Amino acid sequence: MLDRLTLDQLRTLIAVAETGSFSAAGRKLTRVQSAISQTIQALERTLGIALFERDGKTPALTDAGKVILEDARRLVSGAEALRARAEQIADDVEPELTLAVDPMFPGELVRESLKALAGMFPNLPVTVFTEGLGGAEQRLRDGAARLGIFTSQTPTIAGFTIEILPPITLVPVVARDHPLAGTKGPIPREVLEEQVQLVLTDRTQITAGFSGGVISHRVWRFADLATRLDYLLAGFGWCNMPLHLVEGHIEAGRLTRLHLKDYDTLSLPISVAYLTRHPPGRAGRWLVDDMKPKAAACPDQYRGDAVPPKKRRS
Repeated sequence: MLDRLTLDQLRTLIAVAETGSFSAAGRKLTRVQSAISQTIQALERTLGIALFERDGKTPALTDAGKVILEDARRLVSGAEALRARAEQIADDVEPELTLAVDPMFPGELVRESLKALAGMFPNLPVTVFTEGLGGAEQRLRDGAARLGIFTSQTPTIAGFTIEILPPITLVPVVARDHPLAGTKGPIPREVLEEQVQLVLTDRTQITAGFSGGVISHRVWRFADLATRLDYLLAGFGWCNMPLHLVEGHIEAGRLTRLHLKDYDTLSLPISVAYLTRHPPGRAGRWLVDDMKPKAAACPDQYRGDAVPPKKRRS
């Protein structure tokens, strides 16, 4: 009887358990609800047990279903690992390397490693997507990219293998002619709340509902980091920016680094990630291994180390 057990049935069981209903599982798997119901019924017949209680408005796992669910997750995970290993063996070097990079990450590091990669694999086509906030992760999920370098507040993401890089330092800044630039002493939160804050907004749903870092009651939103920097330099408001992107502007006097009462710097976690079922080939693995020590050896402005604000000019 168990010979008729399929990975598709197990994936459907996992989807129903994780989404909470047959209809939601159908949307996740892009199938009609009846197909989901039939797949679960076939799995129950194959196993000879009931996996869900169907008395209520939503299906609830039976005690047996809860046990089977954990077994299903292990089997599916093992099958994906097996497939990933077979693909890696058969495809030692990927036909094309696609990389999605959050612009918060120092572009100089990416360019240095890609230049070295071109020397090692001169015939390898490379595609680089620059995607902010949830964009890089979305490229991975859509299969458009093989590797992603992006910010994430969670150390693990379902379906992804995550390799941690040193964090990026963010500093609060304004244009030199902005009212905040002349503030004496540490700036309290209540003063910031009344000033316009320039905030990045996500084109995807990856970070929907996440409002980390938003302090002001008055907010202007931008879809990309470069445009926000232009408006920052033009004096439209204040924001936290990667230090490596604004260090030159601070040195040149175009921007002023703020001294805030609650903090002067923030650390932005950065990860290299790829889908566990579709790991990088030899070229992608070489790129990651080349990039990680370079990121670790970066000067402080590329990292999350505490960096004291420069003294104000009198």
